[in-house]
Amino acid sequence: MELRELQAFIKEKYYEKDRERGVLKTFLWLVEEIGELSEALRGGNMEAIDEEIADVFAWTLSLANLLGIDLEESFKRKYMS
Repeated sequence: MELRELQAFIKEKYYEKDRERGVLKTFLWLVEEIGELSEALRGGNMEAIDEEIADVFAWTLSLANLLGIDLEESFKRKYMS
């Protein structure tokens, strides 16, 4: 599955809830997930790290959707040009 497809999947599944929550609160959820990832890293629990990285990625996609950012294109512009 391509990054754009993953972003579309997250949008289809969560966009309405994310839109109702708004950009700031969605960003705060992302920050919370980053905190949980930090705790998992400190604990060295690979299962928890795996789960929390997925959460951070999903919330990043949600935030990009709310802001109308095509994350695949942004990544390509930033890192592949």
